[in-house]
Amino acid sequence: MKAATLPGQKSHGRRPLRFLIAGGINTAFGLAFYPLLLWSVPALHSRYMIALLIAQAVCLCFAFTTYKLGVFRTQGSILREFATFASYYLFNYALNWGALPLLVEAGGLSPILAQFGFSLLLIAGSWFWHSRVTFKDRT
Repeated sequence: MKAATLPGQKSHGRRPLRFLIAGGINTAFGLAFYPLLLWSVPALHSRYMIALLIAQAVCLCFAFTTYKLGVFRTQGSILREFATFASYYLFNYALNWGALPLLVEAGGLSPILAQFGFSLLLIAGSWFWHSRVTFKDRT
């Protein structure tokens, strides 16, 4: 039998489902934003790394908002949580910045296909990092 949630208590039972939904939204947004940026801004057609930087900054803010408000619903410090959240992605972005040119220039993949593959790796670790570090229950 499931215990009732008292006022002031947080229900974590639906958090994995909310994470999957938010992750799907974030992934769709991120996977759409990068190619849209490449295709819609002529100056970025041959500057896929600048497009990647812009896309990563926009998508980082979008993802933080969806996870903070829609999934974890924490009352913690926004600055601390954003810094911790961003640290996960900055590490991955650094890997991405090394991998994307290798995959495109040396591997012959299109920037969009290479970025899609890298995004799949990023998704795998995000639940563990965000649930155990970024938005860890501090009460």
